[in-house]
Amino acid sequence: MARYTDPSCRLCRRERQKLFLKGTKCFTEKCPVERRGFPPGQHGQSRRSKVSPYGVQLREKQKVRRMYGLQETQFRNYFAKALKQPGRTGETLVKFLERRLDNVIYRLSLAPSRKAARQLVTHGHFLVNSKPVDIPSYLVRAGDTVQVREKSRKLDLIHSSMKRMKDTAMLPWLSLDKATMKGTFLNVPERADIPINADEQLIVELYSK
Repeated sequence: MARYTDPSCRLCRRERQKLFLKGTKCFTEKCPVERRGFPPGQHGQSRRSKVSPYGVQLREKQKVRRMYGLQETQFRNYFAKALKQPGRTGETLVKFLERRLDNVIYRLSLAPSRKAARQLVTHGHFLVNSKPVDIPSYLVRAGDTVQVREKSRKLDLIHSSMKRMKDTAMLPWLSLDKATMKGTFLNVPERADIPINADEQLIVELYSK
């Protein structure tokens, strides 16, 4: 499957907002969105015509997809799965994305970014309910525990991430025991509690065309 290999910061600039793809760099003055708040490319600073309703919907979908690091097929599959569930499709879609193992590890501050979390999972550094899981898309359920493997507890990437995030309040549906590097997914969060700046209803409208 093809993967985006160009600079991650170009994606943030294209969406004109921080997608938090580079960990701590996103919180410093080195963040390109802070220094160059216009889309990349030679025409990035030129005046653009008014965006159509379709264009607005497309940009919202691209923003959320890139934020969670998914390919188009993966993202559309999540939407199809959410469409079959009761309730608001857009909210269900976001909840599915938040339940991904790589995202939960990122939210627990055990990795500086979702991309880093995905790599750590793939390399087998985490246990879910005391069992090794190396699938980043694994959907965590309420009550599941996520723990760093014993042999991986000295990784500098994990320790530096925990230190940098020590002043950030833990999200209400998560808990973390720093001593044992063990987190718990307490419950599936409500949409109002999920800290992403997105209008998922626009994604529903796009895929419903």
